[in-house]
Amino acid sequence: MKKIIISFLFLINFVFGAEVKELPWPKGETFLTFLEKYSIPQKLYFDLEKEDKELCSEIRAENRYYLYENENGTLNQVLIPVSEEIQLHIYKDIDDTYKFQTLPINYTEFTETIIVPITNSVSYDLQKATGNAAVSAQIKALFNDVNFRGMQKGDNVAVKYSQKVLLGRAHGLPDIKSAMVEVAGKKHYRFKNEKDEKYYNEKGVGFTKTYFFRIPLTYKRISSHFTKKRWHPVLKRYRAHLGTDFAAPTGRKIYAAGDGRIEFVGRRGGYGKTIIINHRNGYKTLYAHQNRFNKSMRRGKNVKKGQHIGYVGSTGLSSGPHLHLGLYKNGRAVNPLKVIRKPDTKGLKGKSKQTFIANAKLKIDEINARIENKDTIEATRLDRVSYKSDLKI
Repeated sequence: MKKIIISFLFLINFVFGAEVKELPWPKGETFLTFLEKYSIPQKLYFDLEKEDKELCSEIRAENRYYLYENENGTLNQVLIPVSEEIQLHIYKDIDDTYKFQTLPINYTEFTETIIVPITNSVSYDLQKATGNAAVSAQIKALFNDVNFRGMQKGDNVAVKYSQKVLLGRAHGLPDIKSAMVEVAGKKHYRFKNEKDEKYYNEKGVGFTKTYFFRIPLTYKRISSHFTKKRWHPVLKRYRAHLGTDFAAPTGRKIYAAGDGRIEFVGRRGGYGKTIIINHRNGYKTLYAHQNRFNKSMRRGKNVKKGQHIGYVGSTGLSSGPHLHLGLYKNGRAVNPLKVIRKPDTKGLKGKSKQTFIANAKLKIDEINARIENKDTIEATRLDRVSYKSDLKI
């Protein structure tokens, strides 16, 4: 019920247009400095459970948040998204004290198939049709082995994709289900296999490059698993944990999960001493709660998979020595174990391949029929286009 009331309150204020502000999170701002700005006791933060404190460290600069101030400039409530699924909510309760909770983000989602005749270029025509730069960027990435310069007028691009929408703007990246690009009359296909989230052509040959990561330490046990959004039946609230916790003794060595460049070394809120590595393929890894770093670690340094980067600790807000490993794909938190343990498959085999090829043929027939009937169907255009910072392909 509270969630419904909150949504209604924000809706009313958006309708009348004066009270709710949609703002980019300032660079250098932390959850604690935000509380201080509005004279909210920092006890609100320090009384949180460990997982909620970690979520406060997931706030990223330039991400938009939604602020509702009272007429005197004090905070009434604020919604701060920390992932595609979860947002932090601070609000003043009826007892005149500030409270904290995590809420699911109430986005909508649509799925559509569009056929776009090429008149200029893939990027220009797809973006003109959808108003979403990320659709064309992902198509070009999926077909990076195809020479788009050979495209001619009369060629077509077909895309089936899903897009989350929040307050009229694309929320997260589009999820491409299948695609076809035609170059000088020759058609090239990509289909997403939902079982492994990789892309294959109509013959079941893989086109998604596999990136190898390793578990970055020797650990005793996994003390906390990755959870995007979960309703806790006992606590009666939503919980999330955007990483995997590996319990290990203080001082145990931590190694880079993959090749990359160090993007951040230092303290990061409740995560304590943290290193972030950019792997240059859309992936980033985060290593939190370290006791200390390898002395050679610095921002901008290139590291190799398996290179020693730090030591297990319990810095920040931690209940005991462990490594919190976060993995991000295009800015979206994903389950580290699913990627680390993903096998290297260059193509499908056996019954999986037969089923995939049969389904792909049905999709190809549907695309060809729509092209022959000139059934282009106008794409859904969102009222507000995405900021450039949203696009991290």
